[in-house]
Amino acid sequence: MPLTTTGELVAHAHAQGRGIAAFNVITLEHAEAIALGAERAGTAAVLQVSENAVKFHGGRLTAIAAAATAVARTSSAPLSLHLDHVTDTTLLRAAHAEGFSSVMFDASKLAYAENVKETADAVRWAHERGIWLEAELGEVGGKAGEAPLDAHAPGARTDPTEAAAYVTDTGIDALAVAVGSSHAMTERTAALDHDLVAALRTTVPVPLVLHGSSGVPDHEIRHAINAGMTKINVGTALNTAFTTAVRDHLAAHPTGVDPRRYLTPAREAMAGIVESFLRLTK
Repeated sequence: MPLTTTGELVAHAHAQGRGIAAFNVITLEHAEAIALGAERAGTAAVLQVSENAVKFHGGRLTAIAAAATAVARTSSAPLSLHLDHVTDTTLLRAAHAEGFSSVMFDASKLAYAENVKETADAVRWAHERGIWLEAELGEVGGKAGEAPLDAHAPGARTDPTEAAAYVTDTGIDALAVAVGSSHAMTERTAALDHDLVAALRTTVPVPLVLHGSSGVPDHEIRHAINAGMTKINVGTALNTAFTTAVRDHLAAHPTGVDPRRYLTPAREAMAGIVESFLRLTK
């Protein structure tokens, strides 16, 4: 199936008051698992390549982008390609040539005024090329290399009034908000501030994005979507499933050396996670 665009997928979900799940791609097996899970769930999904994943691939975007694109184009599910958590403007500007329909430009670590300026510049560049752009306001935290962040600390969460002004001043297409989740959680124990989600939905004129959804229980995700959240980002849950399957296989077959033997159950485990999240957000 031809690649769809993230903007189309998010707009459709937003209009229907439901969610659209987006999954991080690190290896070819991640991309294949996402496509397989989407096909089984009978719904669309977003394949995300993060700046950290690009660094893992030696700072080269082309190969992992080409692999994800090839998987998406040969899948029967509607899939889009998204470049996630970009802080490097050089990487941002590589998105168009590599076939990405959307980018999450992350200036959230900057002071508010500088965040607005850098993000507005990124939006202008993106919109000139038909690229949908997501940004972040607040501190979701938990990414590799960051100090631990209390998602419930004062000032960590997104302020609705500030968020509305931020959207107006930057022209972004979607806003990632801090409402109680955190990146890299391996247990699903996060408690979201659903009153805040509802307030943000009322004041913010663009779709809302939940980062760190791997640590959010099913009922909390459903509640968040009902309160107004649209794009649901999932990364660590795939890695947990992948690594657990590999560990289990190697423990059972300690002399095995063929990576296909453990990558097959790892890919299948990730596909199960993808299908579960997609059925949750449909």
